[in-house]
Amino acid sequence: ELASAPLSSELGRRYLGAMRAGINCALANRQILTDRIRKVFGRFFPEQRLTLLYDVSHNTCKEELHRVDGRPLRLFVHRKGATRALGPGHPDLPSPFTRWGQPVLIGGSMGSCSYILAGAPESEERAFSSAVHGAGRQMSRNQAARTWQGREIVDELARRGILIRARSHRGVAEEAPGAYKDVSAVVEAAEA
Repeated sequence: ELASAPLSSELGRRYLGAMRAGINCALANRQILTDRIRKVFGRFFPEQRLTLLYDVSHNTCKEELHRVDGRPLRLFVHRKGATRALGPGHPDLPSPFTRWGQPVLIGGSMGSCSYILAGAPESEERAFSSAVHGAGRQMSRNQAARTWQGREIVDELARRGILIRARSHRGVAEEAPGAYKDVSAVVEAAEA
């Protein structure tokens, strides 16, 4: 819960080091999960191939160059609940995305849709090339667990053809669809 610290201070350097270690850990975790998903998927659908669209971190703090009042400045952009959304032609984009902009994956909740958007040309000017990375919670995990029963959520989603396998019913209740904002409304607001 660091509110502020000079980044040249010992505390600031430790904060950035811990943030970077967290980003590296999350990257390794996503690679392991992707490998495991591909192996399981391959057992059931051996003729199919799962390809990665894009891998990007969220909830990060990165040093970046942005224009502020018409001049370039080096800024530390802290994206909490957000991810990078570089617009078309940005020099930091990998070549497959330079024409369209950086993919932005906006996940919904269990039982709702998700979206794939792309950074817009005005992304940098409006939001330092940032976008939301999901629907976002509208209630805490504890409040959700008090509001819903996990078994009921599992049964309700099963009736819709959505199967859940979880370690606990509490975990399912914490992630209940009603605990999240309407992802379509969030996407419409982001686009606007």
